[in-house]
Amino acid sequence: MRINYRIPLAVSSLFLLACGGTKTDKLTNLKTELQQLRNLQDKTADKIKKLEDELAILDTSATSSTKIKLVAFTTATVQNFKHYVDLQGKVDADNISYISPRGAGGQVKSIFIREGQYVKKGQLLLKLDDAIIQQQVTAARQQLNGIKTQLNFARNIYERQNNLWKQGIGTEVQLIQARTNVEALEDQLKAANEQVKVAVEQANTTNVYSDVNGVADVVSIRVGELFTGMTAQGPQIKIVNNTSLKVVSNIPENYISQLKKGTPVLIFFPDLNKEVSAALSLVGQSIDPTLRGFIAEAHVPFDPMLKPNQTAVMKVMNYSSENAVLVPVNAVQSDETGKYVFIARNGKNGNKEAQKVMVTIGMAYGNLIEIKTGLKGGEQVVSEGYQDIYEGQAIAD
Repeated sequence: MRINYRIPLAVSSLFLLACGGTKTDKLTNLKTELQQLRNLQDKTADKIKKLEDELAILDTSATSSTKIKLVAFTTATVQNFKHYVDLQGKVDADNISYISPRGAGGQVKSIFIREGQYVKKGQLLLKLDDAIIQQQVTAARQQLNGIKTQLNFARNIYERQNNLWKQGIGTEVQLIQARTNVEALEDQLKAANEQVKVAVEQANTTNVYSDVNGVADVVSIRVGELFTGMTAQGPQIKIVNNTSLKVVSNIPENYISQLKKGTPVLIFFPDLNKEVSAALSLVGQSIDPTLRGFIAEAHVPFDPMLKPNQTAVMKVMNYSSENAVLVPVNAVQSDETGKYVFIARNGKNGNKEAQKVMVTIGMAYGNLIEIKTGLKGGEQVVSEGYQDIYEGQAIAD
């Protein structure tokens, strides 16, 4: 629909006569009048467009083919629904050992492992310098042997003194003194034996053993270097047992009342594109004051591809509902009255019509949302093209 505006020549002439003035003033006035008319034309065109849109909605005499809106349908399904909290986590091992010396450490004389090698519990990993300790062991044993010799001599003297005493020869004081010497040397022998044991044990501290079965993940030490177990750069030897792995995550504190030991979880490993089912094996009982969350762990089945500190996504189930009505999240719209969806109903001439249905929503996960009230399941819900449709409009897919 177009409207043509015609300005009578007489009106225009009168305008020019009334204006008077110079040629420049007349030109300016003409341009101003032209702009005013153009503005009026734009406003009128906008009103015409709005009236045409309203007329298209209300005019039932229009052909149905011009009013059909193409949309996409999705059937509202009834199924068990589970909601998960997706959290970032990492793979950890139950048995990770940071090897350290039993003593003060020392200079490395021999290394018996390499990175990536499998080791057993009790296997010798390093030999530290033990020259001074071995000297102490030798001195302790020599002292022990000396005491043994003195003790044997003292016992011999005591036996002789005792035989003489039985024959009535000698004094009781001599017998008591001989027995006292034996007892004193026996006490010295016990102390010397303990000193030998201590020296041998100190010598054994120069042997560094593995305390777990696993793989030598870190061997950051060389012959001649000082082995203390831990440096500013990290552990010098790290043994990892990959047969018992778990995924650890920090869960926000607002979920603490919803989770407990045994809560089902899904664990996804992005690097492997793999998902496994598990359950929480540990739920922390304290809140981290910095992260404002608590630790949760879930053991995972053995997989040679899993490594400690590998990224994982822990999906913790915090809600479930049986026989829930589910529709796509994007199908639910809002207005001043609340949430609603458009569904298809049978209309005139065999066409489908859009019907607006008010709904109450529940939890949403992924691309699905739970419908508490408004739908029973099985309805054809408009999932695409719903933006410009209205109640009663003819629709088709």
